[in-house]
Amino acid sequence: MDDLDRAILVHLQEDGRRPFTEIAKDLDVTEGTVRNRVSRLINEKVVQIVGLVDPSRVGFETPALVSIAVQPQALDAVAERIAAYPEVSYLLLVAGEYDLIAQVICRDREHLVTFITEQINRIPGVVDINTTFILRIHKAMQPDLRLILDK
Repeated sequence: MDDLDRAILVHLQEDGRRPFTEIAKDLDVTEGTVRNRVSRLINEKVVQIVGLVDPSRVGFETPALVSIAVQPQALDAVAERIAAYPEVSYLLLVAGEYDLIAQVICRDREHLVTFITEQINRIPGVVDINTTFILRIHKAMQPDLRLILDK
């Protein structure tokens, strides 16, 4: 990945639907160059262009962080199972008291309780769970790639 790829990514972060012609004009390259670069970045899984939905505006009012301690030999299997649940928007392997942290989005508190007790808690290898309700999200964006370009 070179500086042009990074500059294209900055433009896509600002607006993933921005026309390639505008990006090309801003970067002083051809539209074909931008189109080819974006295609390559998508194929290499460097970038994914998706529509972001605000869960609270579509009926999912209970976001939470679920910290999960797992038996070491079961870690990969547990992570794979948890990652497959549609309620899980983000899953992290971490160091510390817990092994995994999942960001989950549920319709309401009852959905969250059911998800934890009937799904997560029943996965073989899960030994402890701690749930933290998310009261307010102050920032929910990708890192600003312009910071990388400035280095």
